[in-house]
Amino acid sequence: MKNLENNIEKILFSEYDIEKIVADLAESINADFKNQEIILVGLLKGSVVFMSDLLRKITLPCEIDFMAASSYGSGTTSNGDVKIIKDLTIDIKDKNVIIVEDIIDSGNTLSRVLNILKKKNPKNLRLCSFLSKPDRREVNDIRIDYLGTEIPDEFVVGYGLDFDEKYRNLPYIGILKREIYL
Repeated sequence: MKNLENNIEKILFSEYDIEKIVADLAESINADFKNQEIILVGLLKGSVVFMSDLLRKITLPCEIDFMAASSYGSGTTSNGDVKIIKDLTIDIKDKNVIIVEDIIDSGNTLSRVLNILKKKNPKNLRLCSFLSKPDRREVNDIRIDYLGTEIPDEFVVGYGLDFDEKYRNLPYIGILKREIYL
């Protein structure tokens, strides 16, 4: 782990910060869907760590499923060409669905996923994201129902967020040193 940590310029959110944000998001979801069932749809791979923590704080009957979509490849910026790699296995028609995302950056991938899921006719379709990077947004009509926090236009890793499939296992969120990804 020490090798990975040497490449972090600054820690933005500690384990404690993350735990508090997740608890607050779960509390809002629990209140909004009181006495109802929900389906959490995680967007792979980045959302796995966040969704696992969120799921443990939600007190409602809950199912989970995953989708995998990508517009990044191995780079650091979206190329705009969104590919759906894995679709849902659960039928979401007439169900309360919450998409769980680690970070909303350009919005290209999420916009495509939202359009696909809307066509499946859920009762409610909400969006929960741990982070949002509004300065990078290319698709501006995305409404985030449950947002952990906004961050500046920095390349962040940890807590599920990666650079070239590395750093996901850091227990905090930090800014990656520029010389690592440039």
